[in-house]
Amino acid sequence: MAIAKMSVAELEKFLHAEFPQAFSGGDISIESADGTCCLLRQRYGERMLRPGGTISGPTLMALADFAMYVVLLSAIGPVGLAVTTNLNINFLRKGAPGQDVLAAAKLLKLGKRLAVGEVNLLSGVSPDPIAHVTSTYSIPNT
Repeated sequence: MAIAKMSVAELEKFLHAEFPQAFSGGDISIESADGTCCLLRQRYGERMLRPGGTISGPTLMALADFAMYVVLLSAIGPVGLAVTTNLNINFLRKGAPGQDVLAAAKLLKLGKRLAVGEVNLLSGVSPDPIAHVTSTYSIPNT
């Protein structure tokens, strides 16, 4: 198991300072991060819904991308300029209104310049993913 370079408290402090547009709204919390995996929770809000009463694709994509950023930072430390180079999402089933969305991210490969990972998005307490994401991040020279 990898040793985390940033704890949950350090991640939260960094994100509040460096990426407040994504993290300071109070609707996303980091439940765990260990340098290999992380778990984020986005508390349910009506603005997450699309017509038809399901969790919107943009909500799910943004949460998955943010979860990949968090797990990567937990592995490499406070490298704010790490950026998404690819994100692929498969929507598997409807996200239930009224339920928090969980993002379970896992690094699959961490190199010097690229990181590849996957994110399973879950609705409420159901073990069945509502979406599956693969993502690649570029890591700048530091």
